[in-house]
Amino acid sequence: MVEGRILVVEDDHIVAMGIRIMLKNLGHTVTGVVSSGEEAISKAESTRPDLVLMDIMLKGNLNGIEASKEIITRFGIPVVYLTACSDRQLLEQIWNMGSGCIVKPFDEKDLEKSIDIVLSRCRLEEKDVKENSQKPQSDSEKLRTASGYLPVLKCLK
Repeated sequence: MVEGRILVVEDDHIVAMGIRIMLKNLGHTVTGVVSSGEEAISKAESTRPDLVLMDIMLKGNLNGIEASKEIITRFGIPVVYLTACSDRQLLEQIWNMGSGCIVKPFDEKDLEKSIDIVLSRCRLEEKDVKENSQKPQSDSEKLRTASGYLPVLKCLK
């Protein structure tokens, strides 16, 4: 298991606390739990987590997809979406962005698999970047790099 610092963005307090408990059971550090896209961007900037678990439907003016684009572009932090919606169009939109999702309800094993894959790949990419000292990335390259390796778990039940 790969340990990481994770920001949880979920507008349902009970669900958020359940996710927090699962993450702690898995050995992760929760950098914060917020319920809006605006709070997610602010918390990502101040805590710089390794990964953001992002619900799509949030309180506030920004939905999870809009907030994620900002987080990925500004901070290069990968995002895995959490959604209760298994609508094909929405899942295709997520897939076309190069992002992954976990469809609610999910269990600790689903969460663990997704996080392990993302954090392992992210650390491999960071190592590769350091070794190859690449040129600066454009915003679209940051979106592809930060989210291009995210798994899609339990989509389309």
